[in-house]
Amino acid sequence: MSHRSHLTSVRFASGLRDALKGERYSWRALRSDALAGLTVAVVAIPLAMALAIAAGAPPQYGLYSAIVAGLVASLTGGSRFSVSGPTAAFVVILAPITSRYGMAGLATAGLMAGLILLGLGAAKLGRLIEYVPEPVTVGFTSGIAFVIALLQLRDLFGLGVTDLPESTLAKAGALAGALPSATWSAVVVSAVTLLVIAAWPQKRLIIAGYAPAIAIGAVVAFALARAGSPVDT
Repeated sequence: MSHRSHLTSVRFASGLRDALKGERYSWRALRSDALAGLTVAVVAIPLAMALAIAAGAPPQYGLYSAIVAGLVASLTGGSRFSVSGPTAAFVVILAPITSRYGMAGLATAGLMAGLILLGLGAAKLGRLIEYVPEPVTVGFTSGIAFVIALLQLRDLFGLGVTDLPESTLAKAGALAGALPSATWSAVVVSAVTLLVIAAWPQKRLIIAGYAPAIAIGAVVAFALARAGSPVDT
């Protein structure tokens, strides 16, 4: 059991405690931490807004969640080197809750999930994650990736469909039937955004391709709107 001791010895806010033990914090460390924070923010901020939209919530709610969760995780987490951020894995869980119970139900579900996590942490049940088989994790995340990609087709092509059924196969059928309603302006913005992400030299530049893709996509959408072909956002 010695190799699992780290799963039961994590203390509340131990990362913050270690940082305040009197160790000298140099400018070099500050520069590295600031660069790491900016890198995470470039990816996390647009991702949080996109996942909020995918879950049926306004985009600003995703931004609020990312800010609050980042502060809470950094101040109360069990490691100095942990990175917190939005995860796409919960979109397929939150979207039905939002559609059926609204924002109040979504907030209640989030509060209940947080209380459950606190209880699991207090009971030191983190060790049980070791017994989850890898195929279960891979299959779960692959299925989530497929569902999220399917949900994005509506915005990718600007389809004129509002309410989608809960079943994945029914969603696919509804989206396929709505393909004739695709708008060329939405397709142009989507294509430009994807091309920027794919062509951006991420290994040679500090800024990830997501940030310039958002900026360039916004400029293209603004230009199309001025030309009389607005894109729904």
